[in-house]
Amino acid sequence: MKNLLLTIMLSLSAFSFSYSQSFEKFEKFFNDVTMRIDYNHVGNSSEEIISIDQVFKYGSWAGSRVNLIDNFNNGRYYLKIYDAGSGELIFSKGFDSYFGEYQTSQAAIDGIKRVYHESSIIPYPKNPIIFAIERRVKTNQLFEIFRKEINPEDISIIREEMKMRSVKVYSADTNGDSHERVDIAIIGEGYSLDDRLKFEKDLNYFSKVFFSYEPYVKYENKFNIHGIYIPSEESGTDEPPSDIYKNTALNSTFNSLGSERYLLTEDNKAVRDIASHVPYDAIYIMVNHKRYGGGGIYNTFCAFTSDNQFRDYLFIHEFGHSFSGLADEYYTSESVYNDFYPPGTEPLEPNITALFGSDKVKWNEFLNPGIEVPTPWEKAVYDSIDNKWQKERRELNTKIAELKRKNSAPAAIESAESEYALKDKLHSEKTNKYLNTSKFSGMVGVFEGAGYSSQGLYRPMVDCIMFSKATKTFCKVCEAHIVKVIEHYTE
Repeated sequence: MKNLLLTIMLSLSAFSFSYSQSFEKFEKFFNDVTMRIDYNHVGNSSEEIISIDQVFKYGSWAGSRVNLIDNFNNGRYYLKIYDAGSGELIFSKGFDSYFGEYQTSQAAIDGIKRVYHESSIIPYPKNPIIFAIERRVKTNQLFEIFRKEINPEDISIIREEMKMRSVKVYSADTNGDSHERVDIAIIGEGYSLDDRLKFEKDLNYFSKVFFSYEPYVKYENKFNIHGIYIPSEESGTDEPPSDIYKNTALNSTFNSLGSERYLLTEDNKAVRDIASHVPYDAIYIMVNHKRYGGGGIYNTFCAFTSDNQFRDYLFIHEFGHSFSGLADEYYTSESVYNDFYPPGTEPLEPNITALFGSDKVKWNEFLNPGIEVPTPWEKAVYDSIDNKWQKERRELNTKIAELKRKNSAPAAIESAESEYALKDKLHSEKTNKYLNTSKFSGMVGVFEGAGYSSQGLYRPMVDCIMFSKATKTFCKVCEAHIVKVIEHYTE
């Protein structure tokens, strides 16, 4: 018993020492204020240039004051902050970007250059820093592509209070000090002046949805959820194939990067200016629309539509991308990406693998004892079911878009949308039943089909929120990783 007590005391002492050392590092190098570094990311598939746009000082720092270095080794890019005087690495964060996705598109491969606005959020430094960005090559090695010294006393840094009169802030779920909580900002997009009460209702609804899924249920006291309402001139969002364009606060749109259900915005500055009204670690964009759509970029932001029948799934799935850096595990839906996961390279995300370059599976600790690797699941039947639906789904969406473009009678449009919704629901129920009756249901193995590839990439379980909308649970690997990310932000 004495030995056990001694072990516990030593462990607590070591933790306390580590915590104290980390906090002392924050106190040495940073103020409890936010610095936002805006920059432009320019290029195509073979070229990229970064140039600083503006630097801001505002608000309090929302992140951990203990975990300043990101050791998750995830994301195509890494932000690294060095103390200019000593050269010491004092802050880092992995991330993905809209530009990084664009680089894999056909337009970028064809040489077309695009400009994307991006932001890095860091605690405000006390002394001059080196702001550096690294990116990965196909072997996953990181190489520095940009370096710039920033003096926190520079008079060109924008210091005025970033407040908009039209913005209204809500506290949807508050549990304590931002430094020890994950702060989520949910921004309403496409909510007009007449939609304010709907925004409040939607915010309350999705806050409850968030804490109905594991592992968020267990960690509810580790989160603060803030709602931000800013009125848009019009309700909804852009639907380019339907020739519908709306004047909204964040300029969101379907068909992002040419993918029909990909819903995001390229107006990063508007997102960041509005989000700055609250402390935040993660941003949700809640789009006032009934069509199925969303998107999420790791440590950037995510978006989802508020009124479609699968809204709960979208809300949780997209946050899995943006907050935890989880990969899409599905593979039958169409994708605009080319070699998103280059052959011969192990994906960085924790929930998919190429079984490349290692004699151990990435999630080896979770594997069911004795399970075959790769695991021969009932893939052929699933593929035949889902590929058939993907073809029909595209045809139905094309029909709906054509009706809208031609300004057809509202009844005809509503009938086509109802037909789509019913068939989508029936398909989801069919795949749910099929996956649940798999002999591997509930088991952790190595199942082929993931990351937009039918062959060569593998996921941990037959089903997961990152795989299909037929389930309400994350696989064991995804759930365990989400917990690690929560702990990183809340120490």
